[in-house]
Amino acid sequence: MGSTGTVLRELRGAQKSSKGVSLYSRYVNRPAGRLLAAGAFRAHLTPNQVTLISAAFTFTAIAAVALVEPSWQLGILVYAGLAVGFAFDSADGQLARLTGRGGPDGEWLDHVVDCAKMILVHSAVLIAFHRSGSLPGEGWLLLPLGFLFTAVLTFCAGLLREQLGKAAVGTAPAPAATGAPVSRIRAVALLPADYGVFCLVFLLLGAPGAFRAGYAVLAAVHALFLVAFLAKWFRELKALRAG
Repeated sequence: MGSTGTVLRELRGAQKSSKGVSLYSRYVNRPAGRLLAAGAFRAHLTPNQVTLISAAFTFTAIAAVALVEPSWQLGILVYAGLAVGFAFDSADGQLARLTGRGGPDGEWLDHVVDCAKMILVHSAVLIAFHRSGSLPGEGWLLLPLGFLFTAVLTFCAGLLREQLGKAAVGTAPAPAATGAPVSRIRAVALLPADYGVFCLVFLLLGAPGAFRAGYAVLAAVHALFLVAFLAKWFRELKALRAG
């Protein structure tokens, strides 16, 4: 491939379907990941190396939440680290589809990093809550544990739905891009469940009360989404068995 512009055009043609994707991922994270993937291609990086770069940004930001005194400046840096890490998380898959160098090892590594990210970010909030010494009550320490449970269960149940669904119908993964219409209402409704939107709450680290409130609201919303997703995935798998 020639110029960066050519690489970007190739990447646009190698996008996954936008079905079930929120507006943030569709219009912010994926385009940012596309630019990073183009840069990674020009730098001769492999998809797995891009995954590790994503992990470095993400885990550094998470460690700062747990270990550094909260402030507005920290909130900006943490958000930037998480957002850049998330964009690189999109870039690794785009680069793999562009180069044809994806494989089960890369998919495994990507899922391991994603799972570690979900576990560590809520663990870091728990540590930050404990270190602050200014919680309204000790019950607040249960909030990150509940959010952690919700996030991990959603992640694992979603992966199982995908893999069991493929096994039931005996098909390979869907092609990268389709012309099927995408519901804008659904894309808006999914915004609260998007990891990129979740990252925004860390901008409130300079105001502990506002951060706790925002984090609690997101935890409640994610719990509601979990219930809806579990019911939906169960019905879909049951329908596959009946079919």
